[in-house]
Amino acid sequence: MSQMSFSDFEYAGKRKQTRRERFLAEMDQVVPWTGLLGLIEPFYPKAGGGRKPYPLETMLRIHLLQNWFSLSDPAMEEALYEITPMRQFARLTLSAPIPEDTT
Repeated sequence: MSQMSFSDFEYAGKRKQTRRERFLAEMDQVVPWTGLLGLIEPFYPKAGGGRKPYPLETMLRIHLLQNWFSLSDPAMEEALYEITPMRQFARLTLSAPIPEDTT
């Protein structure tokens, strides 16, 4: 596990859990991650001659966020920078690159 950033530490100390946070926590529990990843993995690009692909689970989580919250690719990229619960749900941190809207 990576070290907590200052922003993650500050965010962890807030008192109220929002509806979005409750929804994402519930989805984290009820979505059959293992089954979905197993179905998609044979078709997901492998690292090769080009840029290394983002982890499949991260991209699946981003895809679901886009569908649940009706976000375009550019809006999703912005949300991952601005909205901590969405970034955490996608298993991303600000210390690593966030997928661009063209990814």
